[in-house]
Amino acid sequence: MQNFSLFEESQPMTSTRVKAVAIVAGHDKSHLSKTQKAFNTLIKQIEKERARLLAWEAAIPPYQQEYAKEMLPMLAASEELQIKMVHCLDRASDQKGLTKTERRLLAGLIAGLAEQLLAGCDDAQLKAIYNKHSQTDYDTLGADGIDEMKSMLEDMLGFDLGDDVDMSSPDDLLRRAHAQLQEQRAQHDAEQEARQARRKKSAKQLAREAQQQAEEQQISQSIREVYRKLASALHPDREPDLQERARKTALMQRANLAYQKKNLLQLLELQLELEHIDQATINGISEVRLKHYNKILKEQLAELRQEIWHAENEFRSRFGIDPYLNLSPGTLMRHLASEIGRVRHAIRDLKKDLLAFEDIRKLKAWLKEMRRQAEADDFDDCPF
Repeated sequence: MQNFSLFEESQPMTSTRVKAVAIVAGHDKSHLSKTQKAFNTLIKQIEKERARLLAWEAAIPPYQQEYAKEMLPMLAASEELQIKMVHCLDRASDQKGLTKTERRLLAGLIAGLAEQLLAGCDDAQLKAIYNKHSQTDYDTLGADGIDEMKSMLEDMLGFDLGDDVDMSSPDDLLRRAHAQLQEQRAQHDAEQEARQARRKKSAKQLAREAQQQAEEQQISQSIREVYRKLASALHPDREPDLQERARKTALMQRANLAYQKKNLLQLLELQLELEHIDQATINGISEVRLKHYNKILKEQLAELRQEIWHAENEFRSRFGIDPYLNLSPGTLMRHLASEIGRVRHAIRDLKKDLLAFEDIRKLKAWLKEMRRQAEADDFDDCPF
């Protein structure tokens, strides 16, 4: 995606800040036109969104480091304690003194906890305990569930994923679905082009296409003209001074990258930085050209917002964070500290419960409380 470097620091070799591109009202023209105002507004919006993206990029690495240092060891300890809890409750379920209702409730809790743990590990003992208390076979149910999920996805997507797709691999599934969608889209586009080719275009359609081509040529020509001027001034081979040649080489690399991405605004920013153009030149951009620029800016803003959306949602998915939770780069570490405290508290409770459940009377009292919650709150989540 194109990134307008007018919102970034310049390369260290230049030792200057990037100058912002904006239209300013002057003494000869006190009011900006609607197109000029739209240009400045889009610049500000892009600057704001770029700052958001940079904030996410800066906030995620410290979160990852703290998560790996503090949270991962506790999650591993919690899982180990939960496995011990399954075995503890399984042993308790065979003891005398439990009523049928208590055994039924205990079996549901054991099966639920074992199923949660098996989602993240392949433990033969846990499977045996799950099968015992659920009176079903975990592997059989898992295979049936995968087939059902595959059929559901195929119905939703409208095509066959194939018998060799690995449903346990999200990456493989996404690749297969993406390839199929691309194939469908290509086929649809080919059919639409064929239909359009068979139909005779109207005069309006031909005029609109000609206008679009003319606009694209004008934008391309504008980019080429600005780039040529920069290349002529910055060509490092023409510079005898080694230090100045290094500076020009860095600037030329930025110009080449901007030209490859057809990023006209970044080229203008370089011209401002090098004082090849001034504020009066920016203020004098014609209305026709400004409309082209605004179209580029709108596309850039949409791409930038999409990039932020992907970065945030990938982060949430990776760390299992609720997609609807109000979260920002500034609140990431507070959220993590809260989660660490929650898991630490859960570990303390698990340790206490493991000791308590060795006593059948305490286990019965705990089951009574679980039953009361189930009746009062329709409680169906595993309490561990």
